[in-house]
Amino acid sequence: MGTRVKAKLKKGIIKLTIQPSHAMTTYNQAEKKTGNKDDANFITHLSGTINGETVFDMSTSQFLSKNPIFKLKLNGETFKKKEKIIVTWLDRKGNSEAITKKIK
Repeated sequence: MGTRVKAKLKKGIIKLTIQPSHAMTTYNQAEKKTGNKDDANFITHLSGTINGETVFDMSTSQFLSKNPIFKLKLNGETFKKKEKIIVTWLDRKGNSEAITKKIK
């Protein structure tokens, strides 16, 4: 695994790009490969915090591409450059990853 995160603060807006490295196996793909839909595995939840404050929180589905790219714009007026954002994702099998990046 390996997730890329970029966060840039400019004029009170944080531009955030997140690219998790994940195969994103759908129910149909799992059934074709193994004959069992329960083998499907995709990211189901993605969230981010700055200074312990949740800045985004989303649920996702199987309809994302392999290694999806999320682009978000967040209100960054109360945050400063060099503060840390923590991005966390969770998949259907319980695997997760948390990435910490400084806001540039």
